[in-house]
Amino acid sequence: MARRRFFVDSIRNGAAELRGDEARHLTRVLRVEPGQRFEISDNQHAYLAEIAEARGERVVFTVIEPIASVPMPVRITLCAAIVKFDRFEWMIEKATELGVERILPVEATRTERGLFDASRKRSERWARIARESSQQSRRVQIPEILPAVRFDRCLEQPSEHRFFLDEGAAPPLLREIPAERSDTAALLIGPEGGWTDAERAQAVAAQWLPVSLGPLVLRAETAASAALAVVLNAWMA
Repeated sequence: MARRRFFVDSIRNGAAELRGDEARHLTRVLRVEPGQRFEISDNQHAYLAEIAEARGERVVFTVIEPIASVPMPVRITLCAAIVKFDRFEWMIEKATELGVERILPVEATRTERGLFDASRKRSERWARIARESSQQSRRVQIPEILPAVRFDRCLEQPSEHRFFLDEGAAPPLLREIPAERSDTAALLIGPEGGWTDAERAQAVAAQWLPVSLGPLVLRAETAASAALAVVLNAWMA
């Protein structure tokens, strides 16, 4: 069985501390003891570590050795139109598991009213979801959840390959991935109700490439997971 991984704020002189809810889970639920081994990450590198102390809301690790990690073949920014928060949180969780580097919430024309403003109050919760999902999927780095922006600002994302997901007559995503690729890509996922014609025109004018995931209309969170999987595997091939 794979060892569980936890994120720590920093590693100093070969030691790291974990505090708060995660520490309480280790001490009160898992009832860990000194000598037990886990994996830790300082959001830069992963290490095998041994528990030196575990009391209440404080767990101290001693680093044993670094753990080799496989770098992601592409650094993906997911630009996702904000949908109802339970579904958006599901999207964050799965996008994290699929290796996304950054998630940018976007207000589109058909974004449900009030979600953009309310998103500012969800940033801490979204960061926690990304952290927990990163630990579950044994990532080395937690994806960055950026502050929400309006659609026109989203189009300024600087990735080398920028794909605009559209349920219309766009060509398949896999077909549009070039043979020669850089290491950055961005995916723009629409809201419930889809894009407006004006947004399509704006995206094309900003040199985003319209692509499709097939003839069916997908929920935003489904489209995000499918598109991320396609891009990741294309870069790995």
